[in-house]
Amino acid sequence: MTLPDDFTARLTAQLAAVPEGRVVSYGQLSKLAGRPRHARHVGQWLKHLPEASGLPWQRVVASDGTIPERGEGRADWQRMLLEEEGVPFKRDGRVDMGKARWIPEG
Repeated sequence: MTLPDDFTARLTAQLAAVPEGRVVSYGQLSKLAGRPRHARHVGQWLKHLPEASGLPWQRVVASDGTIPERGEGRADWQRMLLEEEGVPFKRDGRVDMGKARWIPEG
């Protein structure tokens, strides 16, 4: 999948800015990168993101706080990484978006 370079550059910058202990949704990240309603493109971009990128991919979740299953055991791994960062979860296993959603200043 090929996305415009300017969009991927903005996605990279926005994702890199998400602080530890906070999360964004796919739709929120697409909006922050200047392309509202391109949440699926964000998902595809993340799917092909090299592990060596150093970007905090684990900080992107569904808008309702669920962690989508992207492959065998990846949701559990993502949850573990988020828990290590101190991201709060609800009893039903979803991220508590009310407490953990990152809202950039400005």
